[in-house]
Amino acid sequence: MSFPPGIRRRFVVSFPLLLLVTSSFAVVATADGASQDDGPELPACNNPFKLVKVKIWVDGVEGEDLSGITASFGASLPEEANKSSKLPTVFSNPLNGCSNSSSKLTGSVALSIRGDCDFVTKAKVAQSGGASALLVINDNEELYKMVCSENDTSLNISIPVVMIPKSAGDAINKSMEEKHVEFLLYAPTRPIVDFSVIFLWALAVGTIVTASLWQEFGTSENSDERYNELSKESPNAGTGDDDDKEILDISVKGAIVFVITASTFLVLLYFFMSAWFVWLLIVLFCIGGVQGMHTCIMTPIARKCRNCPQKTLNLPLFGEVSIVSFVVALCCLIFAVVWAVNRRESYSWVGQDILGICLMITVLQLARLPNIKVATVLLCCAFVYDIFWVFLSPLIFHQSVMIVVARGDNSGGESIPMLLRVPRAFDPWGGYDMIGFGDILFPGLLVAFAFRYDKAYKKHLASGYFLWLIIGYGFGLLFTYLGLYLMNGHGQPALLYLVPCTLGVTVILGLVRGELKELWNYSPELSSATTNLTGEA
Repeated sequence: MSFPPGIRRRFVVSFPLLLLVTSSFAVVATADGASQDDGPELPACNNPFKLVKVKIWVDGVEGEDLSGITASFGASLPEEANKSSKLPTVFSNPLNGCSNSSSKLTGSVALSIRGDCDFVTKAKVAQSGGASALLVINDNEELYKMVCSENDTSLNISIPVVMIPKSAGDAINKSMEEKHVEFLLYAPTRPIVDFSVIFLWALAVGTIVTASLWQEFGTSENSDERYNELSKESPNAGTGDDDDKEILDISVKGAIVFVITASTFLVLLYFFMSAWFVWLLIVLFCIGGVQGMHTCIMTPIARKCRNCPQKTLNLPLFGEVSIVSFVVALCCLIFAVVWAVNRRESYSWVGQDILGICLMITVLQLARLPNIKVATVLLCCAFVYDIFWVFLSPLIFHQSVMIVVARGDNSGGESIPMLLRVPRAFDPWGGYDMIGFGDILFPGLLVAFAFRYDKAYKKHLASGYFLWLIIGYGFGLLFTYLGLYLMNGHGQPALLYLVPCTLGVTVILGLVRGELKELWNYSPELSSATTNLTGEA
């Protein structure tokens, strides 16, 4: 079962706009990044900032762990939970912690709120009251790095000082109402490289390679005929005409208009995104994912099962479809519904990645770059688009618009699904490494063009462009992860690294080989006609 040709063409060809607008963002680590280098044991004012796990017990029942960050001063926390101790929790009185507390702090974790005095003063007051540690509740969700003032070059603060976000403070305040609360603080070391990064890298590169090579067995004339015979999508089944009509050649004007439209839509998402709007994106993602998965499954079936039974069904809206196609579509639909219902479960990333990869493979078959001139315009515009909305948008909106939209900060924490994500297997804080569909589709369009160009001119791997662009894309992702690490886990515009490593490689190779003019003005129709004439001669 497949969508009617007109509906399928309009939906699948236009759907990339929604995907790229909402997901062409950086690889983002979900946990707040901070240096994990070992800090000095003695009190000082230049300690490295470390992420902290705060284990909590309410009346002896263990609750959900909280996260925080250490100050640049104070004692170091142990790296393992079994080397730390549970301590009772007490709110300072006054709550700002700027003067001696009337509450007994001896042997406890003192809680105070940010403001009214500097962090060093709060730490000194808590320490003088006998507290074993100080937790400062921030006035927003970002973890602020607590530093010393210029005059505090040498301190005698021997207790750990940690900041936690506002939501964590609200949860603690609620828990401490007539209940006994205990904390255990420790700072586990985050691995420099997690297995999830390698797996995500393989998924991204593999998707582009598969989508490019898919043409070898997914769009050949015989395959199209067998697929159309099997699916019975239109009266023109078996002619291949419908498939040709579905191809979208991107133009220079279209590339520019797309990026402008994408920016406008991104701003609208930033201001008006809500839980219901994310649900709309989830529904659209499921529809596109079902169509993509159906296509990816039916293509090899159509190739291998030339003599499959041709029993058909007559369905409203879809017309005559084969039973095989209907069964496959039904299974794909059930798969998408199950993922949507369980999308918040720890294993839901598997279904999301499968649907997303199938969708991207299908999109890369239906949209194509005709030459390097259009590729240059599209990728350069996307390059500026990605950098602006990740790095420069805070200058205007006071937040990174791309990252806020991608994380779903304005939609009650409901994140958009247009990305590949893999859980961090060895990170004590868990979370996911992610890459937006746009960071695969934009370079993927260029790689797919390189494959078609090499095939048209019968170039071998070493003398062609496809292999070198795959290598360039792989290195571009590695540079993205390196940038993520050097920027302490803050979101990176992946196209900042991917565009030079793909488009740049193409231009340099074209110049060296003297083929840049050919690449710049390449026409698929002219190349096909030339090849046919050569074959006839």
